[in-house]
Amino acid sequence: MKRLTVLYDEHCPLCVRCADWMWAQAQLVPLEIMPAHSEQARTRFKGLPWLGYELCVVSDDGDAWVGPAAFLMCLWALADYREWAYRLSGDTFAPLAERFFRALSRRRSSIAALFRFGEPDCANGTCRTCEPTKRFPTFAPR
Repeated sequence: MKRLTVLYDEHCPLCVRCADWMWAQAQLVPLEIMPAHSEQARTRFKGLPWLGYELCVVSDDGDAWVGPAAFLMCLWALADYREWAYRLSGDTFAPLAERFFRALSRRRSSIAALFRFGEPDCANGTCRTCEPTKRFPTFAPR
């Protein structure tokens, strides 16, 4: 496996923030981070039934992970979180990791609103849209 493609919901402020965070991390496996509703994603992954509904990770070999398994694959690809991926995928913590991811996914709009992701920040009377400090590049289709 040379690369993983992470397909996230670009309409969800929490998902966008997580994608930005992931891009800024040291990667052991290069990540191509792609909006799931983009034309490029629909073209390249048209046979993926969860596209746009769940977090999906696809390897360059064609293997796909969805939901909690995709979350763990994202951690596995990151230098500082690979050990956590192994711990969370073991017999002891796997059920907890799955419940955590499912709860987070169900409440992502509420969590984004709680932390005001994607909303204006009006401190000192000057409003601005919350933008990440570093954006990941757009990849050209293969």
